[in-house]
Amino acid sequence: MSSTKPLLVTANYISGYRVDKIIGLTFGITVRSRGLGGNIVAGLRTLKGGEINEYTSLAQQARQEALDRLADHAAKLGANAVISVQFDSTELAQSMTEIIAFGTAVVVSQTTDSAQFVKLS
Repeated sequence: MSSTKPLLVTANYISGYRVDKIIGLTFGITVRSRGLGGNIVAGLRTLKGGEINEYTSLAQQARQEALDRLADHAAKLGANAVISVQFDSTELAQSMTEIIAFGTAVVVSQTTDSAQFVKLS
């Protein structure tokens, strides 16, 4: 793989690649809090219902930051890919949210095989 950032996938394999080495667990974490002004605006939006754009934006930014940190951590470990990427989140102190992205850091190489078979059981 030629890119400097590792490839991140939610699957347990990457079509067209083989896993040459399993490095192990890798993760990226961020803790975010919306400021007082954002909480007030979001609170007012809850009165009429619908999407709360302030929180949607915050969640999207936090997930991207966790993914970026996951990729950086995996690269430092020597991985060029991360398989089985997942997210988890926890509310802290009623005003903060922890977002973690995690997966398995691996070294992969492109295969020349035209067919790959995956056995699920």
